[in-house]
Amino acid sequence: MSIPHIDVKAQYAPLLGELKERLSAVLDSGRFILGPEVRAFEEEAAAYLGVGEAVGVANGTDALVLVLDALGVGPGDEVLCPAFTFFATAEAVSRVGATPVFCDIDPVTLNLDPEDVASRVTPRTRAVLAVHLFGRPLPLDDLPAGIPVIEDAAQAFGASVAGARVGAAGVAGTFSFFPTKNLFGLGDGGLVVTDDQELAECVRLLRFHGSRDKERFEAVGMNSRLDEIQAAALRLFLGHVDGWNTTRREAAARYAELGLGELCELPRDEPGHVYHMYVVRTPAPGRIADALAAAEIGCARYYTTPLHLQPVYAGLGYAPGSLPETERAARETIALPLWAGISPTQQERVVATVRAAVETRTSREVARS
Repeated sequence: MSIPHIDVKAQYAPLLGELKERLSAVLDSGRFILGPEVRAFEEEAAAYLGVGEAVGVANGTDALVLVLDALGVGPGDEVLCPAFTFFATAEAVSRVGATPVFCDIDPVTLNLDPEDVASRVTPRTRAVLAVHLFGRPLPLDDLPAGIPVIEDAAQAFGASVAGARVGAAGVAGTFSFFPTKNLFGLGDGGLVVTDDQELAECVRLLRFHGSRDKERFEAVGMNSRLDEIQAAALRLFLGHVDGWNTTRREAAARYAELGLGELCELPRDEPGHVYHMYVVRTPAPGRIADALAAAEIGCARYYTTPLHLQPVYAGLGYAPGSLPETERAARETIALPLWAGISPTQQERVVATVRAAVETRTSREVARS
C-alpha cells in the first residue's frame, strides 16, 4: 500500500460529521463574507495565540502584503528575509515595491542566521521577515535589535518559543491555512495577528478595498477576506491543533527511535517545534527520493533553487555561492512522510526504504574503492 507524503484527509476524517454540520449551518445562514464565523474565529485565534488582534484574510501571501503595506513599506525600502523559503515571502516584499535582501541560514535550524542578518542591515532596512521554517520557531531575540520583525509563521501555527506562541512576538505575525499546514482550512485562508490596534485596523481597511463601508474609500487596498466556510472549518480544527501538533512531535521522535539518524541528519528537536514538515539532510537526497518513489512512498524536496538564484531576482546581483549554507541546504534536504496520524508501521517502511537506498550506495562506494 502506498504512503503519501502528507495525508490531510486522515486528520479531518474523524471530525467529518461535525464538520459537515458546521458547513451546513453556514449554507443555511446565507452569510458567506465577513460574518459571525469569521469574527468568532478571529477572537478565538487571538486568544489562542495570546495577541490582542487577529484579522482573517484570503491567504498567507496576502497577509504578508497587507502587513508590509500597513507599515508603509514601499519603494526604496529593503526587507531582510531568508532565501531558503517559499517564494511568497519575498514576493510580498516585491509586491509593495520594496527590495528583498536575502540572508543566509543557520545550517542546523535552517532558519535565518542572525549574524548574517546583522551584516546586511543598511539605512534602507525597514523590517526583517522572519520565517519559522518547517514548524521550527526562530527566537526573535537573536535578531538585530531596533528593526521591526514581521513573523512569517505560515508553517508554524502552534509553535512556541519560551512558552509564547509564534506570531505574538513581532510587530505582526502572519499565517497561512493552506490544506497541508498544521492548522488548515478547506482551501486558501490566512491571518494577520498583532498587539498594535492601529496596525490591525489598517489591515482591516486594506483587506476590504481600503473601505469600511463600501461607500467611502480611504486607501488603495485589495480584496482579501477570509470567508465564512473557511472560518467555520478553522474554528473546529483550532480545537484540535494542539493534539495534532503533539502527534506530529511523537511521530518525529519515532523516526529517531527507528534508527533514521544512522542514515541521515535528523532535524534537531526543540520543545516548541511542531514539525510542519519532517526535513532531513543527506548527501544523496535524489537517490533516497528515487527509492521512495519506487516503493510508492511520498516525499518532497523543497526550495531546490533558493530565492536569490531564481530568475525573477537575477537583477539583484546574487551569484551562486553568495549564500553558501542556503545553497547547501537546497542540495541536501528532503522531506519524509509525516502528518498527524502517520502510523508506526508506515514509518517503519519509510526508514527501511531509506536504509536500503543509503546502504546500497555505501556498498557501491566500497566496491569502487
